[in-house]
Amino acid sequence: MPDTLERVPRRTGFLRSFIRWLVIGVVVLWSLGALMLLAARWIDPPTTAVHMQRHLQAWIHQTPYRERYKFIPLGEISADLQHAVIAAEDARFYQHHGFDWHEVQIAAEDDLEGERTRGASTITQQLVKNLFFGTGRSILRKGAEASLVPVAELVLGKQRILEIYLNEVEWGPAIYGADAACRYYDNSAPRNIDRQQAARLAAILPAPLKRRPERMNSYSAIILKRMDQMGW
Repeated sequence: MPDTLERVPRRTGFLRSFIRWLVIGVVVLWSLGALMLLAARWIDPPTTAVHMQRHLQAWIHQTPYRERYKFIPLGEISADLQHAVIAAEDARFYQHHGFDWHEVQIAAEDDLEGERTRGASTITQQLVKNLFFGTGRSILRKGAEASLVPVAELVLGKQRILEIYLNEVEWGPAIYGADAACRYYDNSAPRNIDRQQAARLAAILPAPLKRRPERMNSYSAIILKRMDQMGW
């Protein structure tokens, strides 16, 4: 009997210690993420979790991998491409503060009806995911992502969020950012991309490893219509 009573406190003490160190670890990791976002206000991110994930996948599968990536100022990306990406990915980008609850409600209703046809992630959410979490999906990842989204909105602001997103987002196999995408698909500098080209490029973002701009005429037409409705 005494041995049993002695084991119970030991187990309880171990559990408490584990929980304490787990909480400390979470706080440290979150603080590092917040500090990295603060640094990104002035320093262009040299890489992202998605970049590193693709490198690792290529190494594991022993497949060739040559990354195309160059960070450029937002002013060197055509307004048409900026507007097309917003129209395609997050039409209320300038109205929300990181989460678009209107789109969340629509997505939830679609889920209940079994007709999910759209996502609800904002550009800010996608940026945080790309920077820190890669392409994996889990409840824990979504929770961590959600906790950093307000930080990104607060310390970066809309224009810097858009600038980093357009430079870091995956636009095809080993193709990252507007500069690489425009030169690869259209043999053009991003400042020279017109509305039609911009809409086709924006149309591949939901599935960049599968889609190609020349096959996206139907969806690009929808994006162009949205741009017109938004006054762009």
